[in-house]
Amino acid sequence: MIEQVLEDIRWLFVHRGRRRYEPGRKGGITQLEHALQAAALAESCGADDVLVTAALLHDLGHLVQGEREDSLGVMDLHQYRALPLLATVFDDTVLGPIRLHVDARRLLAATEPGYVEALGIGEKRSLALAGGPFSSDEATRFIGLPHAREAILICRWDDWARAPGRATPDLDHFLFVARRAVMVAQPEVAAVEAGRRLVRRSASGERVAA
Repeated sequence: MIEQVLEDIRWLFVHRGRRRYEPGRKGGITQLEHALQAAALAESCGADDVLVTAALLHDLGHLVQGEREDSLGVMDLHQYRALPLLATVFDDTVLGPIRLHVDARRLLAATEPGYVEALGIGEKRSLALAGGPFSSDEATRFIGLPHAREAILICRWDDWARAPGRATPDLDHFLFVARRAVMVAQPEVAAVEAGRRLVRRSASGERVAA
């Protein structure tokens, strides 16, 4: 299960990750470059494997939905689109920040002077489609949610991850980090996966150490 989900994630990035992160912006970056930059920023800030993985996957929903729908921003709910796939192996320590990162931008837009003006085209579109800056009451409620603080970090790395030509570790590196994140967050899932591997090795006639 873990390997299949990671392979599905790889497929999405390899085959759909060449889409432009901000369609229409001259000299922009791809969705894959954006994901790698966000994950690299998280890693450089000392985030753990779980949060680095959330940073990598925060916009995976753009690759799950259709390209035309994504480019137009129609009913943009990308923060939810990939959750059914990811929930098969990741728990809410990964899913929560992904689910909340768009609302985290609404919080920052409401509480930080100049924040909206500094956003890129894609982030401004996402903010508008999400409903714009929070009201004071909405901001207070958001801060009290589980994983809200992690979502704010994801949002900041999301905002900063749009530099053409920035060097980052490759996709394989961060998929390895994601595998570790599953092992830490859901050891029971990892144990089932290890059992399946042993069964496959035994069935193939490969010697299994005691």
